[in-house]
Amino acid sequence: MFLTLTFPAIDPVLVQIGPFAIRWYALAYIVGLIGGWRYCLYLAGRAAAAGAPTREQIDDFLMWATLGVILGGRLGYVLFYQPGYFLANPGQIAMVWRGGMSFHGGLVGVALAMVLFARRRGVRLLALADIVACAAPIGLFLGRLANFINAELYGRPSDVPWAMAFPGAGPEPRHPSQLYEAGLEGVVLFALLFALTRATPALARPGLLTGVFLAGYALSRVFVELFRAPDAQIGYLVAGTTMGQWLSLPLLAFGLALVARAARAAPR
Repeated sequence: MFLTLTFPAIDPVLVQIGPFAIRWYALAYIVGLIGGWRYCLYLAGRAAAAGAPTREQIDDFLMWATLGVILGGRLGYVLFYQPGYFLANPGQIAMVWRGGMSFHGGLVGVALAMVLFARRRGVRLLALADIVACAAPIGLFLGRLANFINAELYGRPSDVPWAMAFPGAGPEPRHPSQLYEAGLEGVVLFALLFALTRATPALARPGLLTGVFLAGYALSRVFVELFRAPDAQIGYLVAGTTMGQWLSLPLLAFGLALVARAARAAPR
């Protein structure tokens, strides 16, 4: 039997002055959006010849992306994970500071924002999506670290040497599944997309990077869900699957379809 690692009890509140508090979770969103925006500006400068959006258009899209992430992420959590609770307590839907955000909902929100922005500004949709997809792992990495600090979305009981007991999850040591997701969805996926932009004319094939991101995220999420405890209000679904896995399957199919389409098309 291995010794259980001690959970590093980091205060979820970074700074508090009176009633005003800055939480690590909120900081992860802020830094993720700013870091993603700066990386998008870099890619837009490199991809100008491929007909990608300009740096000025990326600046304008930042607010659209922010609204898409927050509104989509919250509504996705309400609809996918706790519809009954929020139907009975509609006043709590807007209380995002209490937690409860869905990546799949945030993805839908950003996708809708991109569609509307592209139509309004005359930007090629897939060229914009490719740049945003390359930056998305930055926010995913920081968000999963914030989940770990909050001791939420923890893993299933385990006896691996790095298992730890999370506050509020009982005495059993568990997989730190938040760190698994931070590594796969954040570090590995960012490195893969970065390598594609450097070693191949990926930005000249609209939809390729978006497809790789969607398929890569879906595979990572389906795999990590094998170690992550399901949401208590939902539990396991058919054959021991989870809601996160089922929501990721359409992303995998759509991502592979985009990759196949981009591979057949001539580079622009």
